[in-house]
Amino acid sequence: MDARFTDEQDEIRRALRELLHKRCGPEDVRSAVDRAEGYDPGLWTVLSEQLGLPGLAFPEVYGGAGCTRTDVVLAAEELGRVLAPAPFLATAVLAAPLLLALGTDAQRADLLPRIADGRLTAALAVPGTGLGTALALTGAGGTDWAGGGRAGGVQARPVADGWRLYGEADQVLDGHSAGLLLVPAHTGGYARSRVLLFLVAGDAPGLVRTRRTSLDATRGQAAVQLRDVRAELLGADEETDVRPALAAHGDFVAAVLAAEAVGAADRALERTVEYVRQREQFGRPIGSFQAVKHRLADVYVAVRAARSAAYYAAWATEHGEPVGGLALAQALEALRTAAGEGIQLHGGIGFTWEHEAHLYFKRAAGDELLFGPGHRLRAYAAEAAGLFAGREVAV
Repeated sequence: MDARFTDEQDEIRRALRELLHKRCGPEDVRSAVDRAEGYDPGLWTVLSEQLGLPGLAFPEVYGGAGCTRTDVVLAAEELGRVLAPAPFLATAVLAAPLLLALGTDAQRADLLPRIADGRLTAALAVPGTGLGTALALTGAGGTDWAGGGRAGGVQARPVADGWRLYGEADQVLDGHSAGLLLVPAHTGGYARSRVLLFLVAGDAPGLVRTRRTSLDATRGQAAVQLRDVRAELLGADEETDVRPALAAHGDFVAAVLAAEAVGAADRALERTVEYVRQREQFGRPIGSFQAVKHRLADVYVAVRAARSAAYYAAWATEHGEPVGGLALAQALEALRTAAGEGIQLHGGIGFTWEHEAHLYFKRAAGDELLFGPGHRLRAYAAEAAGLFAGREVAV
């Protein structure tokens, strides 16, 4: 393994950090999440047109930059530092790779160039609260999350002009604003039970989307109801279950989330260090007290270890080694520690809504609710690796 970054990767990170420093201050983030879209469309346009962020790992034939998945992970770290209000995770990480992997040539040619240049956003609408299970991060991805049998989740039925979907998906990241939904739906009843992926236009008749109030306001969520909605099958294969493809996709998603969490943890630590150097008690900065130094040293070690794990996961996702879940567990723990210590060491001001410290703590808690928690990520990784073969693993 070569742990060095290329000059191109360093340049991508530098350019992205400079842009986000100008466009993503705490007040910018607060203003963006209050918009109807839940993010800043102007920022997304700049990220798309100037840096090609949505299509970073797309082939050039689809308007992408032809970079690797590692480049996407490194970009995610910079976005995580500022909690960037942009549909990057939903569009470029959760949805677009599935379009690239499973779509027909016509679907790729139609959709991917519009995603790459920022004209189209997308969201993965997994039914219920099973996103972590569907991506095989906290479970084996069974039938429960997909609404197996005749009820629950989202159901699909073939009709003369294609497919119709009915059901509901909750906690859909950026589902209220995405121009395209990727919906896993159950079909075939009991006899030929399988899950297929479908494309649903954001303005399709019968589609009802309601933005939810979420713990982490920087990640917009929506409840999506499908009332006999027309849908297009993703790909041309009506017989092969897509659950294995979703499970394989989960490791890349986890690596990206881990890098985001590391970036956020690093920024939370930086802001805390800056503050303890300025705040004085008993005639001296509180950062000079040994107890404060010890606490911040522990946070520093946790962030450095999480960064190493995230970078290894970025490399491993290119080489078929499934370590993303473990990296994500470590990164979320580091973020929760860094954000929690930041709130404590900021004193009374750290507990107020006006301060940015709570945004980082909510990001850690929100990601654990969506993709974790950490102990389940670790437990399933251990189970999948066979470390406790023949013994029941409590999750």
